[in-house]
Amino acid sequence: MAEVSGGMSSWQLGLQNSVTTVMDDIHWFKNFTLVIITVITLFVLALLLYVMARFSRKANPTPSRTSHNTMIEVAWTVVPILILVVIAVPSFRLLYKQVELPAYDMTVKATGYQWYWGYEYTDEALAGISFDALMLKDDERQKVADERGVPLQDVPRLLATDYEVIIPVNKTVRVQVTAADVIHSFAMPAFGIKIDAIPGRLNETWFNARETGIYYGQCSELCGKDHAFMPIAIRVVTQEQFDAWAEAAKTDVDSANKQLMASIAAERKMAVAAR
Repeated sequence: MAEVSGGMSSWQLGLQNSVTTVMDDIHWFKNFTLVIITVITLFVLALLLYVMARFSRKANPTPSRTSHNTMIEVAWTVVPILILVVIAVPSFRLLYKQVELPAYDMTVKATGYQWYWGYEYTDEALAGISFDALMLKDDERQKVADERGVPLQDVPRLLATDYEVIIPVNKTVRVQVTAADVIHSFAMPAFGIKIDAIPGRLNETWFNARETGIYYGQCSELCGKDHAFMPIAIRVVTQEQFDAWAEAAKTDVDSANKQLMASIAAERKMAVAAR
């Protein structure tokens, strides 16, 4: 049984499936602008076909010598402005929602390095939990798949990492993002978040994932030769699984991860048996 992988599927078209309210709004905004663009495209096509037919040499042997039309010139100036305003209002509202922090339950700090991510749980109750997450190489993926008890396709190439960020489901998480060397960008498509990691600056965003599973993102700012090889992996688990993981991770992250994967595997077997 394959586990949820951030709404990704083979040969997928369009955006990843949403698991946060921010990504819900991004899906809506994409569909909204697609309708506007489609209407404009069809309107321009209709105008072109009309002009080709109405003002061809055969249909109009004596061409008009009209030099201007004030009403048309006003219309093709005002109408695009109104269209841009209609697009801008929900766009600004969405951008504001992405960076306006609501009341949050926990904080994770992500630091970009050339070329991997470092994570730290900064809340007092989770103090001491920190690790670096590096992309799994091709020869490491099968070993990790065997350890986790999942098929190889559940450890995706160029996306899976040796350590994953563990987050409880239905909790609001503040993400603080910075960098230690050059500019990076922390992006998680299924959550609808993307924010730059800038040396000497602490940027903030947030998410609240409503479904358990493993979700993948990538650095989205060109940061050097291995830019394409610093993925982000966030695993959303139940509150009980997170509490057990966090308690063990305070002293040994590796042991905590093994216990968590054993719990997830047992849960998966129970789900299969119940079918």
